[in-house]
Amino acid sequence: MTTAPVPGPTPPVPAPPPAERRVSRRVAGITPSATLAVDARAKELRAAGSPVIGFAAGEPDFPTAPHVVEAARAAALEPRYHRYTPAGGLPELKEAIAAKTLRDSGVSVRPADVLVTNGGKQAVHEALATLLDPGDEVLLPTPYWTTYPEAVRLAGGVPVPVEADEASGYLVSVGQLEAARTPRTKLLLFCSPANPTGAVQPAEEVAEIGRWALETGLWVLTDEIYEHLVYGGATAPSLPALVPELQSRCVVVNGVAKTYAMTGWRVGWLIGPADVVSAATALHSHSTSNVANVSQAAAVAALTGDQSGVAVMREAFDRRRKTVVGMLRQIPGIACPEPQGAFYVYPSVRALLGRPIAGRTVHTSLELAELLLEQAQVAVVPGEAFGTPGYLRLSYALGDDDLVEGVTRMQQLLGSAG
Repeated sequence: MTTAPVPGPTPPVPAPPPAERRVSRRVAGITPSATLAVDARAKELRAAGSPVIGFAAGEPDFPTAPHVVEAARAAALEPRYHRYTPAGGLPELKEAIAAKTLRDSGVSVRPADVLVTNGGKQAVHEALATLLDPGDEVLLPTPYWTTYPEAVRLAGGVPVPVEADEASGYLVSVGQLEAARTPRTKLLLFCSPANPTGAVQPAEEVAEIGRWALETGLWVLTDEIYEHLVYGGATAPSLPALVPELQSRCVVVNGVAKTYAMTGWRVGWLIGPADVVSAATALHSHSTSNVANVSQAAAVAALTGDQSGVAVMREAFDRRRKTVVGMLRQIPGIACPEPQGAFYVYPSVRALLGRPIAGRTVHTSLELAELLLEQAQVAVVPGEAFGTPGYLRLSYALGDDDLVEGVTRMQQLLGSAG
């Protein structure tokens, strides 16, 4: 008779391998662009048949000027543009940027001081990557454009928010900047007219900030992408024009996207000291090489050709600015400063939080933005994306009828807040 074997002890189950890190810490820490995400969601809903009105996208609703499009068409037929061109930009575009900078800002630069980039966003990234070492602190007036802190972190820097609210017109003072400065502070990231608030720093305050940066030995990265979109007598002088002594420690970022309704053409640039531009160009040569030649040719036409379309667009934005501010101010619980530049309003909605709206209580501006999309079919960007919860950003770069309809829907929904 065969005896069944006595089962031995059960072997231990091997421990699972440690979780594999599939994405680098540097990239895993990036927050996706909230403005692009909200705009994409609005377009997705519209494609599905929902009558969503989008206030999220930061781009003009005007077409690119015909003479610019024609220049691109001609360039596409030109065989020399079918090949690689200098990584730093077409010589004719760099010359046009230098001439435009003198014409519009009164600042004299050489073509060698210019690097042409794939939009202003890449110019910001490459300027910061060129200037910052790990641990360098960057003073960041807040509310800030959603890309700024991510670009600082990707460059190894540490963003240091310096917050302003509607009481100051969203303008930071030299006193606030000085209070935030430490021995590790390397750079001030300055933007006027500003995204997301539309705030424009008065010339005397810009000069004061520039002199302070000069005295403290800081670098300044100044984003002038909205320079021509100012209203009501406001001006937006270039910082190095007001403090020329700072030019050796200043990088200017600009592009054709906003002024010429060319967001999709992807042409920006940075202007700076020769050694910084040379280093940034070397970085650029290993990242993307030259910007698409057809887009560069279009940018030449935009900068050197008829400028009358800029005034037409600015007049429309000014009209819409007044409309949206007036309508938002009719909503109880909303405080909306009147912007002097760009094409955004940045109303405070803090008084609406914690109150029931359409049978639901929202506690954050993020929840309020979700409610507006769900109940009113209006897409806005919550203040969390810009470093200041309790606010909403609305772009008024959309048609007049859509603007009125969209804010009317907001009035109807938010007017029910208890």
